Amino acid sequence: MFFLLCLFVLGLISYFLLQKGTSHITRTPVWLLWLVMMAPALNWTRWVLVNGTSKTGPPESVIIPFVVCPFLYWFLVQLGRKKITSETVELVADSETEPAKPKPPLRPIDAAEEASLRDCFPWSIYFLRDLEFRPQAVICRGQLRTNPEAAYQAIRENVERLFGDRFLVIFQNSLSGQPFFAIVPNPSHQSGETPVKTESVTRPFFALALLLIAVFTTTLAGARIAGVTEQALQSNPSILLQGLPYSLSLITFLGIHESGHYLAARFYKIRTTLPYFIPIPFFLGTFGAFIQIRSPIPHRRALFDVSIAGPLAGLVATLPLLIWGLNHSTIVPLSDKSGMLNFESFKPNFSLLMTLLSKLTLGGALNAETAIDLHPVAVAGYLGLIVTAFNLMPVGQLDGGHIVHAMFGQRASMAIGQVARLCMLLLSFLEEGLRLWAIILLFMPLNDEPALNDVSELDNRRDFLGLLAIGLLLIILLPAPRILLQWLNV
Repeated sequence: MFFLLCLFVLGLISYFLLQKGTSHITRTPVWLLWLVMMAPALNWTRWVLVNGTSKTGPPESVIIPFVVCPFLYWFLVQLGRKKITSETVELVADSETEPAKPKPPLRPIDAAEEASLRDCFPWSIYFLRDLEFRPQAVICRGQLRTNPEAAYQAIRENVERLFGDRFLVIFQNSLSGQPFFAIVPNPSHQSGETPVKTESVTRPFFALALLLIAVFTTTLAGARIAGVTEQALQSNPSILLQGLPYSLSLITFLGIHESGHYLAARFYKIRTTLPYFIPIPFFLGTFGAFIQIRSPIPHRRALFDVSIAGPLAGLVATLPLLIWGLNHSTIVPLSDKSGMLNFESFKPNFSLLMTLLSKLTLGGALNAETAIDLHPVAVAGYLGLIVTAFNLMPVGQLDGGHIVHAMFGQRASMAIGQVARLCMLLLSFLEEGLRLWAIILLFMPLNDEPALNDVSELDNRRDFLGLLAIGLLLIILLPAPRILLQWLNV
């Protein structure tokens, strides 16, 4: 039942994301694109409902739809593609404003303004060939004659000097790989002489209320993990406090993870909300936390820094919690039910990093015939490691998707995301506990919203950090090699 609930929620979210991301570029019905995108997951769900989880379906019944559906999806998008040469211009313009805020009308550019706009493009920086006028954008095509960072900075300053805050300047690569500029109306532009004060998006009381509710729900979950029964809790409510170690550990990790994103966004003066927790009264007590970015990402460097700050900060918080929790865990005999999702009989062999940390902490007590009864703090630390790995998956709008987008560009990141989903699907055949994870990734669109300057590349230091993040994902997800297991006797 919980599996079907997750499937329904994820399907609903993916539909709205797809509607937002594709309705502006194609006339193909969103529901048809959604069905094609969801076909592998729906096919897998059908098999599970008919045959149960104990029986594994033929690999070709999952792999073939997974390979065919992306090509069918691309064909349907191209079949109904609207005649708009800038695929992402309106998407960026729409993403900066809040849903209830109406779009400002685009004032027409007359002949004098067109001449002024052409003057914003010095021939030695960007040789402008032609302007294409669209309902919500002016596409400026030409030849780049200097490095992208300097070109974007110079042309944006020229546009701002002549037009004020009336327009946003977007710099992207076309489908053929040629960089072009797009001038779009700025939703934050205020007509008239009296400026309107920008509304705050932090909502601290709302964030605090969600935090307190999440502490309560995770404390309930922590009490269950600690072995507190419902009857014992009713007779003695004070034993609910046994759930606090799990609760405070998990809330600390999630808060530090999202605070990393928040502080990095504030560094680049990106408008963003405070971290919002998602409390639930069952399962683990929370579905995590998130922030909402309410203004454009200025460039790929900012996109990278904001995206990687969360996983790195979260990792720094979760490793000490996990090591301390493992040190206070107990060893139990190995059983048929031992695995990655059984906190009372946990077997870490599915993950290279978890295997090394467990053996380092527990020493010779952990061997091939034993498993671990995780301490509640170890459960929170383990979940923190899993959340870090999930966020680092290079798919769509996950942190890892943003990171590979910033490193390799938007088109390459979509190809990497598709390969990552396929690899996760294959890995789920080896480890059943990863099956839900693989299904969730199938629901996620591959496209990521571009930055204003989506052409300038990262420096070598950030590329190196990005590769380290991908390496961290691999050592968390990939199982420990058999020769290492034999050497460590686990």
